[in-house]
Amino acid sequence: MDYQKLVIKKNPRVLYKETPEAKYWKRFKSPILIKEYGSVTSINFSPVSPHDFAVSSSARVQIYSSKTHQAKKTISRFKDIAYSGSFRQDGKLIVAGDGTGLVQMFDVNSRAILRTFRAHSMPVHVARFSNDKTHVLSASDDQTVRLWDIPSESSVHVFEEHEDYVRAGVVSDDNPNLILTGSYDQTVKLFDTRTNSSVMTMQHGAPVESILMYPGGGSAVVSAGGPTLKVWDLLAGGRCIHAISNHQKTITSLAFNSSASRLLTGSLDHHVKIHNVQDYKVVHSIKYPAPVMSVALSPDDSHLVAGMANGLLSVRQRQYKSEEKATTKKSQDYIRSGTYQYFMRGQSSMGDAADFTVERRRRAKLAKYDKFLKQHEYHNALDAVLGPTQRQAGLVTAMLQELMHRQVLESSLSGRDDVSLEPLVTFLIRHINTPSYTNLLVDVSEILLDIYGPVLGQSPLIDDLLRKLSRKVNGEIDLQKDLIQSMAALDMLFAKSTTSSSSLSSLPSSSNSLSSTTPALSNIEKVKAQ
Repeated sequence: MDYQKLVIKKNPRVLYKETPEAKYWKRFKSPILIKEYGSVTSINFSPVSPHDFAVSSSARVQIYSSKTHQAKKTISRFKDIAYSGSFRQDGKLIVAGDGTGLVQMFDVNSRAILRTFRAHSMPVHVARFSNDKTHVLSASDDQTVRLWDIPSESSVHVFEEHEDYVRAGVVSDDNPNLILTGSYDQTVKLFDTRTNSSVMTMQHGAPVESILMYPGGGSAVVSAGGPTLKVWDLLAGGRCIHAISNHQKTITSLAFNSSASRLLTGSLDHHVKIHNVQDYKVVHSIKYPAPVMSVALSPDDSHLVAGMANGLLSVRQRQYKSEEKATTKKSQDYIRSGTYQYFMRGQSSMGDAADFTVERRRRAKLAKYDKFLKQHEYHNALDAVLGPTQRQAGLVTAMLQELMHRQVLESSLSGRDDVSLEPLVTFLIRHINTPSYTNLLVDVSEILLDIYGPVLGQSPLIDDLLRKLSRKVNGEIDLQKDLIQSMAALDMLFAKSTTSSSSLSSLPSSSNSLSSTTPALSNIEKVKAQ
């Protein structure tokens, strides 16, 4: 049977409230507040670097620089409120709807109107490019969803199955034939352009404000309506697999991070909350001064932008760490197996984290004190943990506990001179009043006094240390007595008090507190008696 290493007991610790997740999101520092003329209805980042972002507010769409956070271009060719300004995948074109029912496509550099799509009779709140770059999706308050052909400037598909305003819509990145929409009729519908009809309908239970499709197949979708967030499994026929209500008011906007491992939700309750998509628990929350109407995260996870109902635009930027940049670059430069580059890597190529590595069985290296324990040299094992290079409280108490379990503690303490006793007595002085170690160290002190009691007075060094230990124990006993007297006085005050019985019942019983301190006090009294 293999030797088992010494197990160092870990005492409970108070958890630090700031988790690594919170530290990550708090690195989005120095929020810049920009005042727009009206409510910020939409924020969309350019898919290409440097990831500028388009902000739709009032009767214009402004393009902000991600480096200077200043408006670099303004598109104001609208007769009413502009909605859903969105970039094409190459970042060269922008499409947006407005309150008159027009859908217009603009060139980012010249800001010229390239296409105008006229068919909607009411405000268009959704305007998106399809992933094939040749079609535009629009959804309107006239209860229709249209797919436009950019070259011919005509509507190629019209879906009229919703019964109320359509305020959310997206085209699948993996299959441009699939269109997902959400409406104020409390439904989420999946349309297929090949059948020109809906193939799936999901009941959200509240007017749907925003929807998202998970990347990589789109088998799961997320819808937001009212204060509820719902996740649907399309492969299971549109079954609801999660329903989460972490907001107090209506959720207005949804966004993924670059890896789709975190889901951001903006709400009218002034909060943006970040959810872990594995269990949909809130891992962080950010409060804003006004109701949040739209939220977006840049493709490189460096900018968090939120638009509010009072026209404020909040821009937060996160500073990259050098190792994070290296990790991101490595993931981008990853060479997939089976390709020409994979076979031409050369002999100097190192394996990736996902590669299977045949590991060699390495011999476990034992610490010095574990080697002594393995060889049953208990005297030397105790000296090893008490040496100047170790002397950790947890390690020393673990060793003392192990020697006590092996019933060799007395022999390990016997036969020592004043030089070898000095580290042990010093440790007792320092930690005998530590609650986690008191019971054990009181027992060790009793054994030590039993062994060396007959020879006390022969070593000035040990005599001085024992006097310090005695003063430490006496001080602790006096403190415990003072605490007991204080609790007794408080009990008398509470007994005579005429306050409500509810407050009395909520107080902890002094007898329980007294009984919990009695064993430690009795053990310390034993040391004093010695």
